[in-house]
Amino acid sequence: MSFVWHIPTKILFGAGKLAELHKEAPLGKKALIVISNGRSTKTNGSLDKLQEELKLWNAEFVIFNKIAANPIEPVVQEAVEFGRANGCDFVVGLGGGSVLDAAKAVASIIPQQDGGRVWDYILFGTGGKKPLTVKALPYIAITTSAGTGSEVDAGAVITNPATNEKTAFFGSYPDLAIVDPLYMLTVPKHFTAYQGFDAFFHNAEGYISNACNEASAMIELTAIEKLAKYLPVAVNDGKNLEARTQVAFANTLGGFSMDVCVCTAEHSLEHALSAYHPELPHGAGLIMISLAYFGHFVNKHACDEKFIAMARAMGKVDADKAEDFIDALKELQTACGVDNLKMSDYGITPDEFPKMVQNTRDAMGFLLQFDPVALSDDDMLNIYKKSYR
Repeated sequence: MSFVWHIPTKILFGAGKLAELHKEAPLGKKALIVISNGRSTKTNGSLDKLQEELKLWNAEFVIFNKIAANPIEPVVQEAVEFGRANGCDFVVGLGGGSVLDAAKAVASIIPQQDGGRVWDYILFGTGGKKPLTVKALPYIAITTSAGTGSEVDAGAVITNPATNEKTAFFGSYPDLAIVDPLYMLTVPKHFTAYQGFDAFFHNAEGYISNACNEASAMIELTAIEKLAKYLPVAVNDGKNLEARTQVAFANTLGGFSMDVCVCTAEHSLEHALSAYHPELPHGAGLIMISLAYFGHFVNKHACDEKFIAMARAMGKVDADKAEDFIDALKELQTACGVDNLKMSDYGITPDEFPKMVQNTRDAMGFLLQFDPVALSDDDMLNIYKKSYR
């Protein structure tokens, strides 16, 4: 048994917690609020509520509203420069995982004094591998979706559109996280499913990984059980606050999983898909390749007992073979209405798969070491081919 548990983020979890922000000690005098380029934070009321709370702190704020679903380096760099120009001394990310990832990077990079761009601090692929030498600005992560767990970890995912690399940035943990399911009630049905499956795979990948430990297993099996039970309810009855709360809890657990464990190459394989096709939602891409990806390790009998345990957590109490997990996963996808997703609907073609295999190794190959059995290039190519529709 071996793990390190150090999650310094204070978490306010539950319906109505955003309205309690003002009770916390102020983290600065002027906030850079980072939001998406859509209207979700206005539609769900979270932006108005956040501004009310910051005013109770007597804090000034400016808003940067250009973050897309797959945040790209030039826009994140623009946010860094915007925050510097406006003299912001703390950052608030308000939105889904892409916003929280971008805001995390912005908070880490604004105070750096070596003139580097965002990509200079990326450790993988063509990243400049510069160290962060100055402490990050205080950062508040307020999640309005349930998918990435980014509110409780130090990682972010950023895409370089010039090189089609979608890879990890590692900064500082948020100082404060707010997980308020009241602001998740308006997430559309399909995005609820995509985000929920992202959370599911964070936990399932962690559980089958060779980095799994007793601390992470405790987290991951609990999250898998919650998502199997409540994600279909949240997808099909979006106003069900209990279901939204349980899915949000599983999402935050997925962040904890990545703190004490690690994802596997399913995430690397998907990042290659959406690096070349950024209109593909990350969760949708994961769903598309999931049956072939997990099925590969089932066929290899890489960790049968873990697949059986996950199947039982998903409600198949009599599961006694690894294939039962694949059946449970199919049933969950059907229950959430995402069993017929097609790569071809996003312009993906099979002739792209070889370059995506190479991209997997180049941009996020570090996750390959955590698969329960090593994947060859042919294995990865076959996962893509089996997933294609």
